[in-house]
Amino acid sequence: MHLPFGIDAAIVATWLSAAAAMAVAIAVYAALTARDPMAKRVKALNERREQLKAGITASTRRQRASLTRSNQNINRMRAILASLKVLQDTQLKEAQKKLMQAGIRSKDIAITVIFARLALPIVVGSIAAIAVYGFGALESWGSIGHYGVVAGSLIGSYKAPDIYLKNRVTKRADRIRKGMPDALDLLVICAEAGLTVDSAFSRVSRELGKSYPELADEFALTAIELGFLTDRRIAFENLAGRVQLEALRGVVTTMIQTEKYGTPLASSLRVLSSEFRHERMMRAEEKAARLPAVMTVPLIMFILPVLFIVILGPAACSIGDNFMKT
Repeated sequence: MHLPFGIDAAIVATWLSAAAAMAVAIAVYAALTARDPMAKRVKALNERREQLKAGITASTRRQRASLTRSNQNINRMRAILASLKVLQDTQLKEAQKKLMQAGIRSKDIAITVIFARLALPIVVGSIAAIAVYGFGALESWGSIGHYGVVAGSLIGSYKAPDIYLKNRVTKRADRIRKGMPDALDLLVICAEAGLTVDSAFSRVSRELGKSYPELADEFALTAIELGFLTDRRIAFENLAGRVQLEALRGVVTTMIQTEKYGTPLASSLRVLSSEFRHERMMRAEEKAARLPAVMTVPLIMFILPVLFIVILGPAACSIGDNFMKT
């Protein structure tokens, strides 16, 4: 049977069935292979424990050689950037801040990010220019198309490190935002139990280690800084700087006011927790309200054609058979 515009209904039904089967297989695979976010970390800790039991320390010869090689590569990149006079202190500090917000603790990687901004456009742009103008790739695109490909490769390769870091920062901030109400509830319980602020942060980090590992890491680092920094305010400001999240800045402000003026911590945190839960509920309601508009395109492209084929297919077949008989 042929549909309008000369489309074969059997081929369309076959492709739609294949797409549906693939979607079901992907969903089943994703459901069966859901990984525990703490499994990798627990495995690393167990391996480290076994190494310590066997008397193997972290400063082995291979690790020292790897660290030395990494430092040499960083020093070469730093020397190249310094010779070209493109390494600025403000740019380096901004890259280090983005790396901290992305959960990357090493400050030396900032040199790699800045070097990638310089090297990637040269490498990728050269490859695109040679492929387009040297080997005659994409001849049918014309001169404007060739220029667009080369210019797009240059701009895209220059922005690629920043886009990657921004994506990691956004995803990490979203995961931390989801765990903030539960973390504040636990902080309220710890404060009412009589624990100090650093002990409360340490306890909450241990409790949230499996469900919200990113937030647990930040709280654990804050607890360590509260233990050895002379000015406790710096520890809270560092927490706000490591996470690009406005909601966390309110918590940090509350902590600083509590340390400065001696205001009751439990009542303030309880108010913040209720606000975060209300905000999370509003976000869920917003996503639910946006769902009909999001489902419109898949409904039109995938569901309605199948319904038309199932409903009108037998009628079209019978009409075609009647015309063939006549």
